[in-house]
Amino acid sequence: MPKANSIKLQLSSIWRLTYLLKLDMSTYENYHKTSQVYDKTRTAGGIEIILKAMEEGNLPLSEQVLLDAGCGTGLYSVALVNEVKHIEAVDLNAGMLGMAQEKLQSEEKQGQISFHQSAINSLPLPDKSVDAVMINQVLHHLPDDADSGWPEHKKVFNEFFRILKPGGRLIINSCSPEQLELGFWFYHLIPDAIKAVQEKTIGIDTMADQLKSIGFSEPRQEVPLDLILQDASYFYADGILDPDWRSGDSIWSLVEDKTLTDVLEKTQNLQKSGKLENFMLKHDQPRKTSGQVTFTVAGKQL
Repeated sequence: MPKANSIKLQLSSIWRLTYLLKLDMSTYENYHKTSQVYDKTRTAGGIEIILKAMEEGNLPLSEQVLLDAGCGTGLYSVALVNEVKHIEAVDLNAGMLGMAQEKLQSEEKQGQISFHQSAINSLPLPDKSVDAVMINQVLHHLPDDADSGWPEHKKVFNEFFRILKPGGRLIINSCSPEQLELGFWFYHLIPDAIKAVQEKTIGIDTMADQLKSIGFSEPRQEVPLDLILQDASYFYADGILDPDWRSGDSIWSLVEDKTLTDVLEKTQNLQKSGKLENFMLKHDQPRKTSGQVTFTVAGKQL
């Protein structure tokens, strides 16, 4: 079986295990370990975009209830908990959710945030109970693809529509297939894994069509060219050699052992020859015009 097809099948099985079986430690990634190091290479980027979208709602920010769908270790909840009335934080993984809860212990005691271990396609929240929904870098984990027509995405978007109050806002932070190809300097080193991920990543226009078919208003998109998911650590050219650095991006868990060995050897050789920094800068150029992420904002009409 060709390598690309092998990775594609591996990826499909992995995501279904991760998403449907709700394992703390799946074959996709050791999520307990990831939860311990995730924040070293991740930041809550785009907060100003999220706040701007929420300000378009019916209530002042301080009176809004916000769903953090797939909250992970709570990076975005931490950044927004004092801006809103209440946050409902939901994540499938116990390790990630535990890290978020640990960070926000005092806010939880004060009633500013509640935590739920749940899948995002079946939320433990009543109809019309939140003023805004944000989902940050989560959709690519859904067990879905274009061949099937993206049914899992539609289930999730329908669930968001159900819990949103009329006039509420949905804010989606995701990478487009094109941004996956152009926005990350080290991704071209692992082309088979990237191709498989692209096939599991819904296009921005397709997503907009789905949202409209459900009843959301015409979505708008914003690409913040200066937003870098890994913040300053993205520019650590030798980060590839650090397992913790790689743990900040789940794509590395899809790289076959032989490929990883080759990538590490190439990186070490570039480092020894003093060419690694220039290599990183050269391959980072496309990101400056493509960006890494796209924010999609849609409203539930009154």
